[in-house]
Amino acid sequence: MDTMTQNIDLKNLDKSTWKTYRFDQLAQKVSETVDPKTTDLDIYVGLEHLDAESIHLKRRGVPSDVSGGKLKCYPGDIIFGKRRAYQRKAAIVDFEGICSAHAFVLRANPDVIDPDLFPFFLHSDLFMHCAVDISVGGLSPTINWGQLKEQEFLLPPKDQQAQLAKLLWAMDDVIEKEKEALCKLKVGKTVSLKNLFNENTAEIQLKKIGEIITGSTPSTKNSDYWDGSVQFVTPADLENQINIKKTKRYITEEGLEVTRIIPPNSIMVVCIASVGKMGISAERCATNQQINTIVPNQDIDPKYLYNTLSLFVHRIVSRAAKSVVPILNKGDFSLIKMPILEEADRKIFVKIADNFDLSIFDFERNLSDSQSLQKSLINQVF
Repeated sequence: MDTMTQNIDLKNLDKSTWKTYRFDQLAQKVSETVDPKTTDLDIYVGLEHLDAESIHLKRRGVPSDVSGGKLKCYPGDIIFGKRRAYQRKAAIVDFEGICSAHAFVLRANPDVIDPDLFPFFLHSDLFMHCAVDISVGGLSPTINWGQLKEQEFLLPPKDQQAQLAKLLWAMDDVIEKEKEALCKLKVGKTVSLKNLFNENTAEIQLKKIGEIITGSTPSTKNSDYWDGSVQFVTPADLENQINIKKTKRYITEEGLEVTRIIPPNSIMVVCIASVGKMGISAERCATNQQINTIVPNQDIDPKYLYNTLSLFVHRIVSRAAKSVVPILNKGDFSLIKMPILEEADRKIFVKIADNFDLSIFDFERNLSDSQSLQKSLINQVF
């Protein structure tokens, strides 16, 4: 990649020869519609299949999953989520199929923008901020083509675009290889830990493994309870953290007195909506009512319990009531059984998990650095 950047000074790009184009000059909106009930196509892509800030489409559904008119897409097209553009969803299609009508199917105009550069342009802050700014609506802000097509963007000459595309695709290749290695490492951890269990492993209900606490929310009308220094954990805080070191909201000591105290090294499990997401408390805290917490008995290592719950999370998810919003009450949660190894085997289990976690942490850090670099490169170009 260094060789390719020798002739490209991204920090000092000469834009004197760049030209401004309306969006409908650099891309076409494909509006071919398809009825999923009658189509012979076998791939459907909804907004839920698009990963934020990724140009790659790795998940898909089938037309029988949906009803109503959908959009047809072809290899090389980009599916861009026009609803909730702040989620930054835009991915390349490598098949012929259909997609949600809540997306735009965009096709680069090769006379104006290199198709290989187009997906990176769509993920630039320049374009995404513009997309968010012109979105209209409250709960589900949506982009109107009439407004988007009139937006103007400065683009480099075609020969320079090819160089820039080559650089960005090389960076993307690095990221995809790191993701693949990280995925294999996580699979390796799962397999290694599961191999320690067998049909003779004793199973114990969660209520016998530790105390189970359901959280509650101090009155938001009482300002004495909020904006203190005590972590108040909600499901959103469990999205990207295992050891909870930072939360979006904090309560005061007074607020803590009117809810349940969660001690350090407790396992917090979401039991409403996103059932099964979990984390470990790093310090004394409190949680809202969507979370059941297990305070493990003294003979149960919290790392053992967390990893075992993660391995057998399907037992938690399957126990939730099947409704529009899945719910798992404290009583049903407490009756779920988990396998408990003998003490010596639990120590081996934790040691194996710790060794994998160290490697996973390093891979995740490298991946994060690579993604930050890629984002920086895209924004330096545009």
